[in-house]
Amino acid sequence: MGGVITDSIADMLTRLRNANAARHDHVLVPLSRMKVEIAKILKAEGFIADYQVIERKPQNQLRLQLRYGPKRQQVLTGVRRVSRPGLRIYAKRVSLPQVRRGLGVAIVSTSRGIMTDREARRHGVGGEVICYVW
Repeated sequence: MGGVITDSIADMLTRLRNANAARHDHVLVPLSRMKVEIAKILKAEGFIADYQVIERKPQNQLRLQLRYGPKRQQVLTGVRRVSRPGLRIYAKRVSLPQVRRGLGVAIVSTSRGIMTDREARRHGVGGEVICYVW
């Protein structure tokens, strides 16, 4: 297959979703600053166990350590890309989405960095809605 990936965030989320569905322990994605920020949020919100940056040629990788319940049940049950290169989706602070009535999180790229919908509301900022995770 190969080729140029136009939406690297969607690629990361797809790899995460597939590895999670296959009950893998970890998944590797090409590194970018934005993906590290998303990984930080996923870890803070308890969707992944951990992440680390692996230095590799030609491109460094981001390793996401997946997290499961005591009986290997999925902690991360869904991921959805919202804003994409062809169609950017923005939300003002008053209209930031709530994911699964607050059980999930929306990851938002704001002027103050990448954060969850809850943090964005607290800071009183809106931004580009990157994805939903639940």
